[in-house]
Amino acid sequence: MTRRVYQFLFLASLIICTALFIKEVKTNLVLFTHVDKVVHFVIFFGLAFILHHAFRLPVWLHLVLLAFYGASIEVLQSFVPYRQASFADFVADMAGAIVYFAGYYGWTKATKKTR
Repeated sequence: MTRRVYQFLFLASLIICTALFIKEVKTNLVLFTHVDKVVHFVIFFGLAFILHHAFRLPVWLHLVLLAFYGASIEVLQSFVPYRQASFADFVADMAGAIVYFAGYYGWTKATKKTR
């Protein structure tokens, strides 16, 4: 895919994720404790993937942008009556992004050695 497609996907992902992060969740179905942390991790892993392919930026800047978005979401949730801000959610956000970049660079380094 081209960078333009990834840029569109990134913008669409931000809009959709922001809407989902402020949406009221009306369910008692809890598969396991802290399932929301896993969701935050997976979402930010995916956002890191799309952002990485959308823009040529240093890794540290990708992480700063994702940290800013994660912190903004938590601040936004603190103003929504049926949601609450959580530092643990922010940690899960950053863990997802960091694991993506660590995995990506580990993978590219390993595949270069086998060629």
